[in-house]
Amino acid sequence: MSAPATAQSRAVAFTGARILTMTGETIENGTLVIRDGKILAVGSNVAIPADAERRAVDGRVIMPGIVDAHSHIGQVAGADGSGPIQPEVRALDSIDPLSSSIGKARAGGVTTANIMPGSGHLMSGQTFYMKLRKARTVEGVAFQMKDGAALGGMKMANGTNPMGRTGFPGTRAKSASLVREALIGAKAYCDGDRKTRDLSKEALCEVLSGDRLVHFHSHRADDIMTVLRLKREFGFDVLIQHGTETWKIADELAKAGVPVSNITLDSPGGKLETIDLRMNNAAILERAGVLVSIHSDDAIVDSRMLLREAGLAVRGGMSREGALKALTINPAKQMRLDARVGSLEAGKDADFLLLSGDPLSTYTQVLETWVEGEKLFDRSRPEDLLMATGGYGAGSPMEASHHHWEIAEAGGEH
Repeated sequence: MSAPATAQSRAVAFTGARILTMTGETIENGTLVIRDGKILAVGSNVAIPADAERRAVDGRVIMPGIVDAHSHIGQVAGADGSGPIQPEVRALDSIDPLSSSIGKARAGGVTTANIMPGSGHLMSGQTFYMKLRKARTVEGVAFQMKDGAALGGMKMANGTNPMGRTGFPGTRAKSASLVREALIGAKAYCDGDRKTRDLSKEALCEVLSGDRLVHFHSHRADDIMTVLRLKREFGFDVLIQHGTETWKIADELAKAGVPVSNITLDSPGGKLETIDLRMNNAAILERAGVLVSIHSDDAIVDSRMLLREAGLAVRGGMSREGALKALTINPAKQMRLDARVGSLEAGKDADFLLLSGDPLSTYTQVLETWVEGEKLFDRSRPEDLLMATGGYGAGSPMEASHHHWEIAEAGGEH
C-alpha cells in the first residue's frame, strides 16, 4: 500500500468558513483550496479537485497568517558594544530556529516575521525575514535565500536608546551626524573601486540603492523628522518602527510616502520617549493615508497578543478592516513580501489561520496555523496547547519541535 499523500502533494479544501481575504472581500460560507504549499482557489463557488481532502469548518473564520513587521523571537542578537554603527552584522548568524519562542509565535497566528537586532545602536545590523516553518537550520526558516544571503532589511535607531555609552553619541545631533558620515563614506565606496571588500560599506550600498529597506526605530516626533531628513538626503527606503508620536506628524509622513509599523500598548510605561503614546495613533495614521501595520516587538508584546493589539487599535478609532489589514497585507507590502503573503489569493503561499470566531474578539482562539500548506500549530494537540497557554516545558527550545520531528520521521502528518 502506498503512503498517504500529505498536504503538500494532495489538495485540501476547507469548506463552510467565513473567509477574510484582505483583498477587500469577505466570503461567507466560503471555500479555500490549497495544494503544494500554495493557494489553489478561494471563493464562494470554486472547483474542488476530485481527490482533495475535504474539511468542513462551518462556523469558523479563516484569515491570512499574521505578518509581524517587528519581532525579536529566535534568540536574535546583533551588534556588540564595540561601536554605534555596525551594518555588517547579520541577525541570520544569531538566530536559533529551534527556539520555543518561534513555536509560541505560531500559536498566536504569526507565519512571517521581521526578526531584528536591538535598538541600542545607530545601526545594529541586518534584519532577517523569517517564514515560521519548523526547521532545524536558520536557512530553513529564511523567507528566501539568494546567493547565500537571506532576505532582510537594515535596523537603525535614534533617540535615547543608542546614546550615552562610552564611544557612543551623547546627543541627538551627534547621532545624526554619525549616520550621515557613515552613509557619505559608503556612497564613495559604492561609486568607486570595490576590489578591497568592506562588509560594512557593502551593506550600506544595499541601503543606498534601495535594495535593503531601513527599519528605523524612532519614537519622538522630532526624531522621526530627523529620519525624514536623512531619507531626503540619501534616498533610502524606510519603514518607521514604533512611531509613538507619529500622530503628531501624520500629514508629514503621508506627504513623504513613509509607512509606519506601530505598536499599540495598553500599558506602555517605563520609557520617557513613549509618554505621549495614544491609543488612537494607528487610527490617526490611517485617516491621514499612511500605510500602517501593527507589530509585537516580541517580547515587549507577546506574539500571542497581536489579535488583541488590533482590537485595541479599533477601540482607538481605527477601522475594523484597517486593523486586520495592519496585521496582514499592510506589513507584507511594507516589507515587499506581498507577492507571496498577506492575503488569501490564488497563487500565494498557503499561510493562513483557522479561528474559533471573530478575530477581534478577546474570546477567539487560534485553532490552527498553516505555513506553506503545512499545519504547524493545532490547538487540539497537547504539545501545541502548551505553546499557546504556557506551563511546564513551554520554554524548552526543543519542546516546540520535538513532536514534529517524531511525526515527520515516521512519515506521518506534516
